[in-house]
Amino acid sequence: MLVEEKDALKERLKEIFGYSQFRGNQERIIRNLLDGRNTFVIMPTGAGKSLCYQLPAMINDGLAIVISPLIALMKNQVDQMNAYGVNARFLNSTLSKGEITRLKKECMNGNVKLLYVAPESLNKEETIEFLKKVNVSFVAIDEAHCISEWGHDFRPEYRRIKSMIHNLGEMPVIALTATATPKVQIDIQKNLQMEEADVFMSSFNRKNLYYEVRPKKETKKQLIKFLKDNKGKSGIIYCLSRKKVEEIAQLLNVNGFKAAPYHAGLDPDVRMKNQDDFLNEEVDIICATIAFGMGIDKPDVRFVVHYDVPKSLEGYYQETGRSGRDGLEGHCLMFYSHNDLSKLEKFNKDKPVQERENARILLQEMEYYAESPVCRRRQLLHYFGEEFKEENCGMCDNCVHPRERFDGTDYVQLVLRSVKQTNERFGLNHLVHVIRGVEDEYVKSYGHFDLEVYGKGGDEDADFWKSVIRQTLIFQYLEKDIDNIGALKITQKGEEFLKNPYAIELARDHDFTTEIEEEEESAEKAPVSAKSYDVKLFELLKNLRKKIAKEKNLPPYVIFQDPSLEEMATTYPTTKEEMAQVNGVGMGKVNKFGKEFLEVIEKYVEDNDIETASEVVVKSSVNKSKTKISIIQQIDRKIDLEEIAESTRLTFEDLLTEIENICYSGTKLNLNYYIDQVLDAHKQDDIHDYFMSAETDSLEHALNDDSIADYSEEEIRLMRIKFMSEYAN
Repeated sequence: MLVEEKDALKERLKEIFGYSQFRGNQERIIRNLLDGRNTFVIMPTGAGKSLCYQLPAMINDGLAIVISPLIALMKNQVDQMNAYGVNARFLNSTLSKGEITRLKKECMNGNVKLLYVAPESLNKEETIEFLKKVNVSFVAIDEAHCISEWGHDFRPEYRRIKSMIHNLGEMPVIALTATATPKVQIDIQKNLQMEEADVFMSSFNRKNLYYEVRPKKETKKQLIKFLKDNKGKSGIIYCLSRKKVEEIAQLLNVNGFKAAPYHAGLDPDVRMKNQDDFLNEEVDIICATIAFGMGIDKPDVRFVVHYDVPKSLEGYYQETGRSGRDGLEGHCLMFYSHNDLSKLEKFNKDKPVQERENARILLQEMEYYAESPVCRRRQLLHYFGEEFKEENCGMCDNCVHPRERFDGTDYVQLVLRSVKQTNERFGLNHLVHVIRGVEDEYVKSYGHFDLEVYGKGGDEDADFWKSVIRQTLIFQYLEKDIDNIGALKITQKGEEFLKNPYAIELARDHDFTTEIEEEEESAEKAPVSAKSYDVKLFELLKNLRKKIAKEKNLPPYVIFQDPSLEEMATTYPTTKEEMAQVNGVGMGKVNKFGKEFLEVIEKYVEDNDIETASEVVVKSSVNKSKTKISIIQQIDRKIDLEEIAESTRLTFEDLLTEIENICYSGTKLNLNYYIDQVLDAHKQDDIHDYFMSAETDSLEHALNDDSIADYSEEEIRLMRIKFMSEYAN
């Protein structure tokens, strides 16, 4: 390239965007596109992909078309370009007919340089006919991973892009993505028929990001504590469902953070306002589904939290990549549970067989990443076909807090011999069965029970061998067979190791199965993990509860339930306000029973010089809900429960759940006016006597007890509310 040409390109960069230098591969990519060559760009989030088509659009004659999957992304990029003085526009379903007509006229007059189009809009015949009349300089396909059914965000309409472009005539194409495994890269190029394209791949290593995975246990408390440690910083919290997005946004606002929700179910104006407020720093935190973030150019996002497990490693990598785009700190925290994986698998059950299988493999990779003890950076880079050679990245939980290590030399040898003896045609699960000597139908049909390696690893369980195989893969003794999905092959490094073995250290996986996962949707609060509370204090509180229960002639659970005592022995509340925040307590119970418990905790804290955890007490939004207040007020006015359900737009069952939540938070409710209508005195006495003598207030236990077996679940729930209100609140 001539020096004058290079200087001219830098001058345009400075003139339009204000930058003095290109980053990474940007200049080579732009030059390639200006030379009229098909170009495939794989570049991490925040590395400057957009500039690779925006600058050529300014330099070339004609109109550049950018195919983009999200309306939010289009608006964000168009706003940015307009701020630079560039006439960029978008064509999508949000425009009126009049606006579309005016836009087409502007494009045909040559006034527009960049036109962002959704693939659905491009698929319309009138759009193709209009674009045929315009001088199109090139086509850019943003978020190109959407083309691949092996990608994390597959969209069928993306696979029709090539035929749409073909209708416009011959022109260069630039495809760009932030996440593409080797398999996805091949799929994108094949579908776009641009196998000959020049490929520009930047490193996936984001050195400034810290990766961390925590068990999903007391998640709200962990989240509040994390956010208090990062107060005032900008961040994104990703949740799986719209309901959870709304719930977490409300929780954060109640706890003093400036947060807003973002999901596809919101009114478009509200969604856009929340996005703009986040970009303009009116709010610090966006709680969102994965609908948020693609193409959002906010450089100073300091943390990305995955409240729920993402559907794939590609999605996880792309979403975490929205943190620290300015090169400064970025904390990527994921809460992980097997329960989330099960939910995601259920979502996939109605998909076609192949899609379901693809989704299952992607979820499996997510599980391996979360539970693996290997450097998280090394795992991510390996997934995208890049090698990370450093022993310790110093910027992930597995490197900062290493797991227990052991000599893995013999285990790796056995794995490699198993791959070799099964002719490099099988995947992880089959290899585990062969090594452990599990004679299933596949082992039988292939005659693998006759192999020398068969059953040699029977002393260890399946999870152990899965971990060994994954680590053997990450350390590049094995590799995935791109043509035969799931199959593993031995690398040159693996062959050399088999010939001349040397010591290899492996590490133990995280065991998340021992954690008690919280069921947040349940009406009854999740217990604190049995391992996390102060056993000595718990016993003191339990003895006190027994003494008070005996004095008052009540079952102990009426005073406080075990999960509440466990939480007290975890957070050490020493004031009424702190105790009222404990699950299953509330101020009503504190006033009735709390005094002696607070005295015991205060003395214990003082005697043992304990630092209390009051800074992580979560303020619940439950009692601030308008629905809750309305229910309490209507019960006070003795309104029939059916009428309350109708006025609050709840089913009767959901209303009972809300009333139980209110009651278990310590609020006294008098339902006698309603219960007396639906239950005669004899029935009331039977159920009352059961709860007075029962060891627990569990509904399941009550329904299975012979003494009240003839009563309905609804009747038992109503009497349980009456019982707890009279004696516990």
